[in-house]
Amino acid sequence: MLYQIMDGTVSAGGRVILSHIDFEVKGREKIGLVGENGAGKTTLLKVLAGEWELDPDDKRQGPGISSSRSVTVGLLRQEAVSLEERGRTVEEYLLKGCAQKDLFSGERFAYETEFDKLFTGFGFGKSEKTRPIAAFSGGEQTKIALIRLLLAKPDILLLDEPTNHLDMPAVEWLEGYLKDYGKAAVFVSHDRFFLDQTADVICELSGGKIWRYPGNYTHYREEKRKRLALQEKAYARQQQELKRLDDLVERFKHKPNKAAFARSRRSIANRISLVEKPGGKEARLFTGEITPAVLGAKWVVEAKELKVGYDKPLFQLSLRVRRGLKIGIIGDNGTGKTAFLQTVAGHLDPLGGKCILGNRTVMGYFGQHSAEISSDLSVAEHFHRLYPSMTEKEARSVLGAYLFGGKRAGVKVDRLSGGEKARLVLAEILQGRPNLLLLDEPTNHMDIQAKEVLESAFRAYRGTILFVSHDRYFIRQVADALLIIEEDGVMYYPFGYEHYLSRSRMGKGESLSAQVRAEDQALISGLRAVPKAERHNLREPGTEEAYLDWKLGLAEKQLLKAEQAVEELWEGERGREERQRERAYLAWLEGGSVNFCSDEPGEKEGLLAAWEEWTKCCLEWYDIWAGDLR
Repeated sequence: MLYQIMDGTVSAGGRVILSHIDFEVKGREKIGLVGENGAGKTTLLKVLAGEWELDPDDKRQGPGISSSRSVTVGLLRQEAVSLEERGRTVEEYLLKGCAQKDLFSGERFAYETEFDKLFTGFGFGKSEKTRPIAAFSGGEQTKIALIRLLLAKPDILLLDEPTNHLDMPAVEWLEGYLKDYGKAAVFVSHDRFFLDQTADVICELSGGKIWRYPGNYTHYREEKRKRLALQEKAYARQQQELKRLDDLVERFKHKPNKAAFARSRRSIANRISLVEKPGGKEARLFTGEITPAVLGAKWVVEAKELKVGYDKPLFQLSLRVRRGLKIGIIGDNGTGKTAFLQTVAGHLDPLGGKCILGNRTVMGYFGQHSAEISSDLSVAEHFHRLYPSMTEKEARSVLGAYLFGGKRAGVKVDRLSGGEKARLVLAEILQGRPNLLLLDEPTNHMDIQAKEVLESAFRAYRGTILFVSHDRYFIRQVADALLIIEEDGVMYYPFGYEHYLSRSRMGKGESLSAQVRAEDQALISGLRAVPKAERHNLREPGTEEAYLDWKLGLAEKQLLKAEQAVEELWEGERGREERQRERAYLAWLEGGSVNFCSDEPGEKEGLLAAWEEWTKCCLEWYDIWAGDLR
């Protein structure tokens, strides 16, 4: 046991924040702290850092805090760099710890090597070491303070919202660093994907107590739901038993020959250890389907040589979006993600090419300013005015599913927070049951509970979605394909976000599109190297043009074959599973062919393989036509 708190209580201003808690840190554990604002997460970090003490308690056995040895602890503070230190250069600030440690030359070299690794890993250039800290922005100063903390390598690393001021590459870099960190870490974060990638234990703070769950954030959510379901059943059974005993007491307490029996029933009831009533704050997730009112065309969006931008083109693409796809659009800020959604929605004219919506397409659009609504009406009145055919009970039932139940439905719209207004607008859009949703950062300013409700709603939705988001957990939960906008172009990626991440990490800094092109080029080189006798009478290309025509002919033949297979299976089953997509994709990268039938029986598996084969064939044909493989 590295560090332990037993039966500890912490109070501030006469209010108990943490009550009789037990908390422990073992070995190299990476512990994520979660809970509502005010639950005591930052307070616990300060106790671990030695800045706050436990309340005195005569009934407690022992000091309350113990450790196996002398433990070093490092905390990333809210004010990352003090005023007096901001006049120093980065090098002076970061190497101060090295001087204090009085390291030998070899250790100092290792320290400075680690310094360079961390400094560049967080996106700084080596030339910036000599700049004064005051010349950096607040977010950059937080990064520098985090670097110094990581250089110190404390036994227990304490981080309070470490990803708040980091861009996506820096967050991903920190995730990898923490996973390999050879000591323990305890951190508070609202970034669920970060918690999934780094934590092997989740501790939830609620009602002054701490609940410990082994595993990452996703496992914690599953286990918590199971625990609450069991608690609700146990509570209901106990209440039923207490009512039965009370009824017996009331029935027999005035009868002389039954008075002893009544007293014994009351004694039994008094001895029962009461099950705590569940808090009731867990969101009710969507389990059914949200079906569009109109099915719409098979091809929902068709972009042909579409040039997207405002004053000048940001990128060009050709793309067909099939009915039922949920595509997450990712890329750096300023690359044109919002411009693309606005172009598809018809709010922004193309700078070239064309973008066509399929027949009977009914669109629901949520832009960056869609949540800026104002009304003196209550939430229920506002919603009911949009859908007057619904009864009040039906309207309140729908609102309850989006966390506007009970008194929240009576709150004035103008008094809602930005995140609550966004949730209300999205509830209104989904209730209209369009068959195409265009969403630009739909979960901005929402708490985790609201995000989980919307994630479940979008998963239950059976229409087509194109959405932009920086919330990686949300992207992973909703998207079954990605549109990746990079500096060197746009790439359609027919798999989920985790598959994309794992593929990107294999590239050692190279963009995913460049990796795929390199692999395709290697496949072409392999074809050229095959002896003539093994080419099954394929003609030897005499020129580059002939070779390109030959490749296009092969690709088109495979494309038509794959499309026919999808058409035959499409009506049978529309589901997808990540395992099938990955198998098809890996077969493609290895230069193999993808069977139209799954290893397992059933139309669903056959459709998955056929759909992935068709997507792969489309990408191959387009890449050849665009000249990427020449």
